[in-house]
Amino acid sequence: MRPDHTAATQCLADAIPALKPTVRASDAATIRQALRARLVAAASWVSYQMERRRSRRALLEMTDDQLKDIGLSRGEAYSESTRRLWD
Repeated sequence: MRPDHTAATQCLADAIPALKPTVRASDAATIRQALRARLVAAASWVSYQMERRRSRRALLEMTDDQLKDIGLSRGEAYSESTRRLWD
């Protein structure tokens, strides 16, 4: 037969106070500001990456003469257009 652990559990529960997460209004405002700053930074990064991708894809639409004017060959334009976002 198992001994009753209710008394021991109650004793421990009384000895250890429950930890309640307390968030002050100033802490919540700081958290919101930090979250907003990170969201703005992420949106800015995505916008920058999309612009880079558009520029790289635009190279494929250029004629050979236009590529020659900016100093690129057709192969270089192709390899630039297929680069990953973080490159």
